[in-house]
Amino acid sequence: MKTRRHTKILELISEYQIDTQEELLRRLKEAGFDVTQATVSRDIKELRLVKILSADGKYRYANSQEPSRDISGKFYSLFEDSAVDVDNAMNLVVIKCLTGMANAVCAAMDSLRWEKVVGTVAGDDTVLIVCKTPETALELTEDLKKLIVGR
Repeated sequence: MKTRRHTKILELISEYQIDTQEELLRRLKEAGFDVTQATVSRDIKELRLVKILSADGKYRYANSQEPSRDISGKFYSLFEDSAVDVDNAMNLVVIKCLTGMANAVCAAMDSLRWEKVVGTVAGDDTVLIVCKTPETALELTEDLKKLIVGR
């Protein structure tokens, strides 16, 4: 039942601009699901739904895996404001950030889904990026360094 409900929630948020839990609850009930506000709240958390700004300027629920049209611009802006240094070793890239900003930079980077990046890990002020090859790591390092020139 839970899997069917989660599937329906994902279907509903992709079909409609749902901006409140109450609206999601109402639409689920219309679809034949007998749910409570607490259940909907847990489902939102379990599905890791986020509120995004839609093209019409209103917020709506979205799957956190759903690509945003402007995510690359947001990443570059966040990176420029937060990154202090970038270096690489073999197929690894290390980004030093202002204290507390590494997780945000890492999450924004992950949302870009770069093909040559195997994975990332963030600490408080450091992001570790694992690239497929040392050449890729060097290219990424050089590209990212260009964004923090002048610091």
